[in-house]
Amino acid sequence: MNASPETGGVDPNKQQVRLGDVAYDKLKERLIRGSFQPGHKLTVRAAAQALGVSSTPARDAINRLAIEGALVYTGAKTVIVPYLDARALEEITLIRLALEGLAAERAAMHGTPQIVSQLESIQALIDAALDQRRYTDALWHNKEFHFLVYRLSGMPHLLSLIEPLWLRIGASFNNLYPEFAEAKYGIHNHRAAIEAMSERDGSSLRAAIESDIRDGFRRLKKAGSTVSNP
Repeated sequence: MNASPETGGVDPNKQQVRLGDVAYDKLKERLIRGSFQPGHKLTVRAAAQALGVSSTPARDAINRLAIEGALVYTGAKTVIVPYLDARALEEITLIRLALEGLAAERAAMHGTPQIVSQLESIQALIDAALDQRRYTDALWHNKEFHFLVYRLSGMPHLLSLIEPLWLRIGASFNNLYPEFAEAKYGIHNHRAAIEAMSERDGSSLRAAIESDIRDGFRRLKKAGSTVSNP
């Protein structure tokens, strides 16, 4: 199909595909960062309004995420953010320990004062959000902290394996709070990670990240987040 003057020389079909990709990326990022809790109902209209797009790219984004298991249809126009059952949570955690631990260990060799400063700045945002009980904001910055570390591994294929795990478990991170914040598990683990990064100590950085994952797993089990989909 030729481009039309009304679309400024852009093929409408290609423009629609790009909008679908943008909507998908935005919605996926919100799921990864825990912006929605397990069981949250999301309609095409609500997604379109939240993402600032029309219903077609919003529907395309929802369909893609449903295929990936990040959303589950409960009706023709409604999806929910799924719960994790106990087996899925344990499996995802075991894989995260292996992959994220490796990424952290490889990242340490690239630690610089600038990177340490960036991690400290992100952690300051996390600390402030936790102090003010803004847990959604804390989760948003938590993703920044972890993926800054993982990107330093210089292993893009490894990163592409880690991201889908967060997509699947991101909503459940909401169940870490308030106990996880009050006990300061995440803060202690992140501080240990920053110290290890400053020393370029791969083993210690891996241990800090693995400890963070294990502490989160124990809290999620205790919180009863591992329930079957309703």
